[in-house]
Amino acid sequence: MDDEVVKNILITGGSGSFGNAFVERLLTRDDVERIVIYSRDEHKQERMAQKFDHSERLRFFIGDVRDQQRLEMAMHGIDTIVHAAAMKIVPIAEYNPTECIATNITGAENVIRTAIRYGVRKVLALSTDKAVNPVNLYGATKLCAEKVFIAANALSAGTCAFSVMRYGNVVGSNGSVVPVFRRLLAAGKPLTLTDLRMTRFWITMDQAINFSFKCLDTMQRREIFVPKIPSIKITNLAKAFGAGTVTYTGIRPGEKLHETLISTDEGRSTIDYGEYYCIYPDSASAGGAAMPDGWSYRSDDNDFLTVDQIKETIA
Repeated sequence: MDDEVVKNILITGGSGSFGNAFVERLLTRDDVERIVIYSRDEHKQERMAQKFDHSERLRFFIGDVRDQQRLEMAMHGIDTIVHAAAMKIVPIAEYNPTECIATNITGAENVIRTAIRYGVRKVLALSTDKAVNPVNLYGATKLCAEKVFIAANALSAGTCAFSVMRYGNVVGSNGSVVPVFRRLLAAGKPLTLTDLRMTRFWITMDQAINFSFKCLDTMQRREIFVPKIPSIKITNLAKAFGAGTVTYTGIRPGEKLHETLISTDEGRSTIDYGEYYCIYPDSASAGGAAMPDGWSYRSDDNDFLTVDQIKETIA
């Protein structure tokens, strides 16, 4: 990371899986002076404080991204923001749509306004493959949030850089399939799969954290960064767990058979930088190889992990 910029960092939704792993890495850096965790779960914050031995560099703010005044209180002296706060559980978002919109879209706007007002230099927003050709409300709100963050660069007049990091399912994170499978096996129950044809992108938490630092290092403004990551077949994931019995429930509302990280239309504005792709708002960009017409980045047309390789990631 740019030592002249990343000294005081705020992480929205910072007491979640990503925030814990990101903070653990940040605390290994002597140049990081202050890390502000902004979230609304005091129990998670207290566990996090204990986990990191009540580090003097950590500050904890109870707050919601929907509360702009509270954000302003947490923003003083911050130079970098990683925006991880979101309402993510698809069925809950479908049942509580206005709450999802308020958190994922209005909350994003609040982060942007506050960042510009308080002179923040960099904002990296986390997004998801579900934002691409969305079929559920969660994905639709994350697509809107991406658009809002990219457009924010015009509002900041160059004083603050806004970019997005879009990636797939993080192995073992809260709400992911791995903890669910572990609970089912521990209870002696069969694993439940929605469809044996299903594929998913697959990224470990270490890879996600490494990529976030890469994005913070290289971002200028307006980029949507997408890592090059493998896919898994959901049936191979069940095999990696040694599942004896599997039940099929059928695809749930708002669920896809396969995930897409870059659509065909976005492919025309995508540059290949070797270790990752970068989507720009327009097709004109230098410094990398442009993707061919008709190209897209999908979980069913990708390199797949073997059962043994999956076992290594979930060990």
